[in-house]
Amino acid sequence: MPPYHPVAGHLLESAKLMAGLPADAHGHYLPGRMMRAIPELGSIFYIDNWPFSPPILVIASPEGASQIAQVRVLPKFHAVRHFTHPLTGNFGLLTMEGSAWKAWRAIFNPGFSADHLTSLIPSIMEDMHVFCDILLDHARTGDLFSLENLTTNLTLDIIGRVTLDTEFNAQRTTNELTSRLLLQISWLSYGFENNLWQRYHPFRPFVHWYNNRHMNRYLTRELQKKSALSNEADLAEKPNSNKSVIDLALHKYQVTQGSTKEAVIGMDATFKAVAMSQIKEFMFAGHDTTSSTLDYIFYLLSMEPGTLHLLRAEHTHIFGADISRTDSLITEKPHLLNQLPYTLAIIKETLRLFPPASSLRQGEPGFFVTDNSGRQYPTQGCLVWCVHHAIQRNSAYWPRPDDFLPERWLVSKGHPLFPVEGTWRAFELGPRHCIGQQLALIELKLVLVMTARKFNVSPAYAEWDRLNPKKGPKTVGGERAYQVVRGGAHPSDGFPCKVSVANGED
Repeated sequence: MPPYHPVAGHLLESAKLMAGLPADAHGHYLPGRMMRAIPELGSIFYIDNWPFSPPILVIASPEGASQIAQVRVLPKFHAVRHFTHPLTGNFGLLTMEGSAWKAWRAIFNPGFSADHLTSLIPSIMEDMHVFCDILLDHARTGDLFSLENLTTNLTLDIIGRVTLDTEFNAQRTTNELTSRLLLQISWLSYGFENNLWQRYHPFRPFVHWYNNRHMNRYLTRELQKKSALSNEADLAEKPNSNKSVIDLALHKYQVTQGSTKEAVIGMDATFKAVAMSQIKEFMFAGHDTTSSTLDYIFYLLSMEPGTLHLLRAEHTHIFGADISRTDSLITEKPHLLNQLPYTLAIIKETLRLFPPASSLRQGEPGFFVTDNSGRQYPTQGCLVWCVHHAIQRNSAYWPRPDDFLPERWLVSKGHPLFPVEGTWRAFELGPRHCIGQQLALIELKLVLVMTARKFNVSPAYAEWDRLNPKKGPKTVGGERAYQVVRGGAHPSDGFPCKVSVANGED
């Protein structure tokens, strides 16, 4: 355990370790900094920062993480339900437990299968074209802009197509659902923020109610359209590439309810309630992970021209030297995306360095986490925090843990860089791994294939800081694009950047 004060617990030690960081730096930096400052601490330890948080059992080892998420699946920490309730009313898969989670996960699984998502790539390409057009506009003007805003709207448009077969057009216009969702996320709270005004803001309940009213009204209209076409014959005749997640989930739900062809008339109240909650959860989790990861890929590639050169070479090898034919080749042969090992290595290495989230679990009476030496840690009354950032930068498992080395994912077993099993947990492991993992990987590959050879993205933090001066530290570990909390973990200040056309093409 870190140095303990009889009155202040670990508050003094925590404050000392975070003092050199920007005020808005993500809290997941703390466990890793503790481990490096106190090497004998190990990879499993307690933090007592009461009254600002409950007792925390930090897990920063694959063995410990496996015990709480794979061998035994601990329930989500109660604050996660508090956080997501204004979005999902706790009808979402993220906070469901037990048999309810198992049943609804099975209902939504078909829409996220790799084969089905691959069939949607031609329609997803429409949103990719808009994204590239917007980047080209910025390249022509040479202006400073937030890449996070662009990637957020792109991923929301894609989720609209995939989940509802609906065009949000968030990249070009203001969409009621997506704008209200983003506003709602900005007002979410875990209930133990250090800033008491943020934690107990008196307007929060009204803002949540108002945003939900608008979102639910929008989704009700969309689901009514689905309901009107929801009999089994219509769904069976619909081409696979036009079936949304909700189409397939409704069909699976009707089958599990024992509905016959004659009995299927629209969707019942139970499915409608869960579907509305789950769509909002898909939109939140889906855009949050993918947009942040895209930002960090561009950030890292801007600093590693050799890696960018190899990425471009792989794309030329698979899609040919004529960049203008790339989109038609992807549309005709979407499985080409599975032939990009270096592209996937870049994605995985980015997610290792900048994981968008961690796993928060509720400790249970009589359940202990055991470390490699056999020492047991009781979990009762604790927030069990599987800190992906700390695990994935833990020098006990990762040589050169802070270096961007896509080659880690291409070496053979036995090589010093070969990843230790269970140490990469960007989408978590075990039965409750992220349902949208395949969609995220497809989106990330598509964006890189469509942009890497066309554009150069350059961070513009120096110009941003001149235009928006602020006091205090501006980096974490030398990284200006340090992670901050905005739902999940995102690059600071929305990743201000400039873009230019590669090789002078226009």
